[in-house]
Amino acid sequence: MYERYAGLIFDMDGTILDTEPTHLKAWREVLGRYDLRFDEQAMAALNGSPTWRIAQSIIELNQASLDPHSLAREKTDVVKAILLETVRPLPLIEVVKEWHGRRPMAVGTGSESAIAEALLNHLGLRQYFDAVVAADHVKQHKPAPDTFLLCAELIGVAPEKCVVFEDADFGIEAARLAGMDFVDVRLL
Repeated sequence: MYERYAGLIFDMDGTILDTEPTHLKAWREVLGRYDLRFDEQAMAALNGSPTWRIAQSIIELNQASLDPHSLAREKTDVVKAILLETVRPLPLIEVVKEWHGRRPMAVGTGSESAIAEALLNHLGLRQYFDAVVAADHVKQHKPAPDTFLLCAELIGVAPEKCVVFEDADFGIEAARLAGMDFVDVRLL
């Protein structure tokens, strides 16, 4: 089905790994410390964004005077403590395994590299990917195309010959802006 593509790029959270429940649990814990509220639907709309951007949105929603980068670090620390115990691969990982060795593949994620690498290694999945591009590797995050363009560069494939697997509107927009085809995994 994906024979026509020279490179395959996968978002991580919600696409190949079921991380969303863990991220929500971590946000609840951290935001509870400050008595901040958040809207799960609004947060879902920010899927694919770096943690600090989500923190900024929560701070604005609550009209709080916190530093988004500090809040994001707190959330990341909680995630690190619980993520390895709770995250499992999603069914799309079978596509990764099927195409391993047949096409260069990369992960393009809005998560920080420490979390992405730890998760992929812990689950024995890092070996399938030629590159992992995370939020701390680019200046402009999804919906900007930078994450996916860097993935294509690192796997040595022209952007127009890549397909991106995504579960978030920001990621789909990033793929489109990168000149790549995409698969909206929410429709699979």
